[in-house]
Amino acid sequence: MKYNCSIEINKPLDELSKLWEDENNFKHWQDGFISIELLKGEKGQKDSKSKILFLQGKRKMELIETVLLNELPNHKKALYEHIHMTNTQSSKFESLSDAKTLYSSEVEYLKFNGFMPKLIAKLLPGLFKKQSEKWMKQFKEFAENN
Repeated sequence: MKYNCSIEINKPLDELSKLWEDENNFKHWQDGFISIELLKGEKGQKDSKSKILFLQGKRKMELIETVLLNELPNHKKALYEHIHMTNTQSSKFESLSDAKTLYSSEVEYLKFNGFMPKLIAKLLPGLFKKQSEKWMKQFKEFAENN
């Protein structure tokens, strides 16, 4: 399963990319974000690995992020591994003017593990895209107010 999302944000590319990359800001636009811990390599660089924790309802969700490409302020691609699924996300930033940037994201789910994750992906694929769009809108609001 693969999908794309994009949003225009009223902020210059360099400023926007810095806000997006700063781990201290994740809590402002990623619902349930708890922490990120570097496990291997240099933070944000190719082949580095980090453990990301989220709270979903009353349960903790753990992701392992492996950076595949980091060409920020323009592009970052990472692999995310979870007990129930594996996906890549490619995030791109394109300057539209001195004060406006296009933020686009391409997400590709490579693997679903277990009956329920496979069923949800098959019957309700829009749920995944809705979550991505929600975080993009929240990031836009955060960025435009900072």
